[in-house]
Amino acid sequence: MQEEFLNELSEAALLALPWMFEFWAMEHQLPPEGDWRTWVIMGGRGAGKTRAGAEWVRAEVEGARPLDPGRSGHVALIGETFDQVRDVMIFGESGILACSPPDRRPEWQATRRRLVWPNGAVAQAFSAHEPEALRGPQFDAAWVDELAKWKKAEEAWDMLQFALRLGEHPRQCVTTTPRNLAVLKGILANPSTVVTRAPTEANSAWLAASFLEEMKARYGGTRLGRQELEGELLEDAEGALWTSAMLEDLRREEAGELDRIVVAVDPPVTGHRGSDECGIVVVGVKAEGDPGNWRAVVLEDASVSAASPQEWATAAIAAMERHGAERLVAEVNQGGDLVESVIRQVDRLVPFKAVRASRGKSARAEPVAALYEQGRVNHLRGLGRLEDQMCRMTVQGYEGRGSPDRVDALVWALHELMIEPAAKWRRPRVRTL
Repeated sequence: MQEEFLNELSEAALLALPWMFEFWAMEHQLPPEGDWRTWVIMGGRGAGKTRAGAEWVRAEVEGARPLDPGRSGHVALIGETFDQVRDVMIFGESGILACSPPDRRPEWQATRRRLVWPNGAVAQAFSAHEPEALRGPQFDAAWVDELAKWKKAEEAWDMLQFALRLGEHPRQCVTTTPRNLAVLKGILANPSTVVTRAPTEANSAWLAASFLEEMKARYGGTRLGRQELEGELLEDAEGALWTSAMLEDLRREEAGELDRIVVAVDPPVTGHRGSDECGIVVVGVKAEGDPGNWRAVVLEDASVSAASPQEWATAAIAAMERHGAERLVAEVNQGGDLVESVIRQVDRLVPFKAVRASRGKSARAEPVAALYEQGRVNHLRGLGRLEDQMCRMTVQGYEGRGSPDRVDALVWALHELMIEPAAKWRRPRVRTL
């Protein structure tokens, strides 16, 4: 049967077979089914986004499968600059020309800035720096590359939507590394949008092993790594006390010498599957001179989910043992004396300090956020979920789901290590005769 199939193919089709099989093998990047208008491929660096976009354009121009009869179309190709459209989307190693079989390779007409296919389809190149250039033309398909980098993203995207009006069902493909931009979040929230996410490692077969090793070593366990390698959209709440950029600037590879370490716990009220998390955070401090100059390092987020009192108490004491902590600090607003009782059931001799909140979460967090603004707190890697909560904490409150238990534990630890010592140091002393 295979021989009969091959005998029926033309010489041009035989030349196209390598492209066909490579395209069919990319199942994780094939267009999703259903009635969608926008397909967002959100992935890490080198995840194969450009190739997926180029193949999608081919599919739109040539038909659903490489051997189907082609159909005419009007396509918009939009990148941050015209040079990037030409050099990456069209002529790049994963661009349209590179993945087109010989009998269907379009012709580049440089003076008119367009590709023309043998079947009559045309793809016009546009720069996102010139949104007004999209006023007038009309298309039935568009490929948008690296939207999150565009300086005029909102304007260019809006102009494209007005231009995407030909045919029965005009569609667009967006290939981008995610960034916390309003225009991208708006696209993702649209009911007519479908999303494919691809980490860099998913394309490891086509990437240098040394590149992957270097990227993991340098950016693994950081928010920047989650964005640029895992393809995650990391959001900062408007008016957040902490931002992604701030936390990345305060990243450290090693803790260095520390004088005191504490483990802080924000225990949940209940211990079942639907309960809040138990925040457990380990922080150390280098205490030299005036406490106003001390520096702290967040060492570990050991928080646990859906844990019984016995389980979270065991996890907290295990964190103390791992880091040689001097004290366990726990909020007792909800559990009162029971919190200490649970902890002492695990370790009767643990150095324990109960703390009670008299102000709201945001009010307690503000002086801690000030320490970060002063550059006096650093983070090791592996604190992604804690940092996510931090970037959703605002002066008005927490803008995430559930309770910011990890942030609460962090706040208690830094109050214990830095804020209270500084307050005692500056407290006026009355001399007695």
